[in-house]
Amino acid sequence: QVQLVESGGGSVQAGGSLRLSCAASGRFSTKLHMAWFRQAPGKEREGVAAASFGGAFTDYGPSVKGRFTISRDSAKPTVYLQMNSLKPEDTAMYYCAAGGFALEASSFNYWGQGTQVTVAS
Repeated sequence: QVQLVESGGGSVQAGGSLRLSCAASGRFSTKLHMAWFRQAPGKEREGVAAASFGGAFTDYGPSVKGRFTISRDSAKPTVYLQMNSLKPEDTAMYYCAAGGFALEASSFNYWGQGTQVTVAS
């Protein structure tokens, strides 16, 4: 089994920044593709960002491109999401996922419990 634990969520004013972290443990391979998804109340889950092993391949959802950056630490099983220029519409529960490909949510085998991000206008 693989365990994923997110951290770094919180409340911030519009225009501010937050950095989310996701630490993997258990039978985790650093070769697994990792990604961030989010879901706001009453909305469908949305792919935010994804990164391949070593971060050579990255992909972003259209609503965050240019504002968010995903990165991976090659020395430890951790993925980060740097979120800049936050907007109220970024408010959601953010989930870390591993084991899938691109931003295809249904392809991911492992999910964290989520961390809440709230952006005030």
